[in-house]
Amino acid sequence: MGTIVVQEFITLDGVIQAGGGPDEDREGGFEFGGWSMDYDEEFDTLGEGGDIIAEWESKTEALLLGRKTYDIWAGAWAVWDENADGFMGELTRRYNRVPKYVASRTLTEVGWKNAELLGDDVPAAVAAIRAERDGEIRVWGSADLIATLAEHDLVDEYRLAVYPIVLGTGKKLFSDRFPKTALALVSSRQLASGVLINTYRPAPGRPASGT
Repeated sequence: MGTIVVQEFITLDGVIQAGGGPDEDREGGFEFGGWSMDYDEEFDTLGEGGDIIAEWESKTEALLLGRKTYDIWAGAWAVWDENADGFMGELTRRYNRVPKYVASRTLTEVGWKNAELLGDDVPAAVAAIRAERDGEIRVWGSADLIATLAEHDLVDEYRLAVYPIVLGTGKKLFSDRFPKTALALVSSRQLASGVLINTYRPAPGRPASGT
């Protein structure tokens, strides 16, 4: 059985939009694209963030992506050079190799290698994938998809890199449609840059979600 793991770079006010670059996602007039990369460039002088991502992604055996995140990733990892040196080449090879499952109401086909659409019943499809696969099934971005998964108790772990900044605008991980969810903090690590790496799992003895 697989483990569905949500990973996000997140601000103190819960924003996860476009941490990777200025043009990654400008939806809603978002003007702070690249906020996490900019912060790391200035403050992560030890390269701890990159080491953590490398360790996390070495465990990725499949990807779950919402349509918007799929578009962003397919326009990047799917076309980047697999033979690039270092971490970028390693990640590109891994993301091209692993299965990718895409939740979309509008797409009729996906062109990225080893990608497929989840179909109309996303929770049922994801539950079947989790039951059939081994290893970590990774979710990045994809706030709407994550809310749907949480509504059906399909998230096993949240790994959040919490940046000590407030943006005041942007897409949030825990939006107004997110279900009531009880979580337990299972680990927390402060990097020299000030970023907190917090890992949460559904709280034992309490329902993971409900009203």
